[in-house]
Amino acid sequence: MHTSDSYVSRVLFFALLASLAALPGCTVGPDYRGAPDVAGGAGHANTFVRTPATGITSAHAPGQWWNTLGDAQLSALIDAALAHNQDLQAAQARLRESRAQLQQQRAEALPTVSADAAALRAREPDVSGLQTSQTNTNQTTPAGQSIRTSQGQGPLQLYTAGFDASWELDLFGGTRRAIEAASAQADAVDADLADTQVSLAAEVAQAYIGLRDQQQRLTLANQSAELQQQTLVLIQQRRARGVAGDADVERQTTQVENTRATLIPLDQQITESLDQLAVLTGQAPGALDRQLSAPAPLPVMPATVPIDDPARMLQQRPDIRAAERRLAASNAQIGERTADLFPRVTMLGFVGSNAADPGHLTRRSSLTWLGVPYLQWNVFDFGRTRSSIRQAEASRDEANARYAQTVLAALQDANNALSRYGHQRESVARLQQIEASADRSATLMRQRYNAGASSLIDLLDTQRTQFSAQQNLVQGRADLLKDFVSLQKSLGLGWVSAR
Repeated sequence: MHTSDSYVSRVLFFALLASLAALPGCTVGPDYRGAPDVAGGAGHANTFVRTPATGITSAHAPGQWWNTLGDAQLSALIDAALAHNQDLQAAQARLRESRAQLQQQRAEALPTVSADAAALRAREPDVSGLQTSQTNTNQTTPAGQSIRTSQGQGPLQLYTAGFDASWELDLFGGTRRAIEAASAQADAVDADLADTQVSLAAEVAQAYIGLRDQQQRLTLANQSAELQQQTLVLIQQRRARGVAGDADVERQTTQVENTRATLIPLDQQITESLDQLAVLTGQAPGALDRQLSAPAPLPVMPATVPIDDPARMLQQRPDIRAAERRLAASNAQIGERTADLFPRVTMLGFVGSNAADPGHLTRRSSLTWLGVPYLQWNVFDFGRTRSSIRQAEASRDEANARYAQTVLAALQDANNALSRYGHQRESVARLQQIEASADRSATLMRQRYNAGASSLIDLLDTQRTQFSAQQNLVQGRADLLKDFVSLQKSLGLGWVSAR
């Protein structure tokens, strides 16, 4: 009868365990329905509001936009930055951390099993001799020999080995919501990494364009200073012959020194740009001096720039994807907190063997097992759980507002970049005309001055105008290239998937 009752008890226990494990459970909390439609018609239009009339085509924009500029050094610098930049490596480390946290959270849904083994050997003290110590200490054998006897027992030995297991049943979806939140958070960190790549590529391009702009303007300033020095020598010779006066010499000397004064800040800016590019590519300041110190022309601007429609821009911008994933994570955390309102059921179990001899551990009679369904329910927590739920709901609402603001800011960024690019194209076209006119004027004025038909003041004025026009055109072209880079950044281009 006893054996039958034990068998029935085991059958009932395992039936209860199987039924609890098979429960489908429910997932409390709100299901994520996707991000809200913030931009409305602006996010689904065929073109941006500020698209310029010329220089832009509606087509798929290449991800590695820097290759369209036809500058091998620029492409190599961006590739080096994407491989060695320290900020990017920190973002990659954060991504690995978030993925490890996701893996850990998934492991929380699985049973925890541990194994243990022990060997015990103990000896009890002999206390029986305290009462008959004198009587039992010595005995005499028939041969007259004395022996010592002991009332104590031998050492106690016990060997045990077994497995412990625990498993919290996810009856109300708290663990599933936690995994959902961790997965969305890992996706958000992945998008953060892509956003770092976008910003890094744009920053390297801006610094490189600035370097070439500064070198071009420094070259022009040196050429202008040399030309003005030649003019000064000529005026000094004319003064020696009594054709020019001291005022003419001083006027030209001032012009030469003013031009030379512009060389100092330009040289400093070049040094700063070289160091900035070195740090961006993960190198110490000065590492790129030999490679980039020689002046080189600006990258060549493409005739037309392809851009995607606003909908695709909103999909590919990493900061928008990061904001949307954090919104999803915040939504899942509401369900994770809501599950705390309901009971927790944990299955505890032990299977092991105990014996006085290690060779007997495998015997059926030495087997020991234990199974315990453990229920825990915070019935009265005085509003702690519901306060936690309200905090999660407020965090979700904040994430929703941040997502909406990110979308609107992205549309503003793209439209502003398009507007600046269009206006700068027009400005460069005007600067080209001004520079061509200034060159012609300077040539004609020098001819008139050499022929004695115009004054030195007229010649110096035309030279200043020519130098200014050349400087403005170089800087205008550099600004156009920088606006092109800003446009690519505003479209969310320049990242590669880390998966």
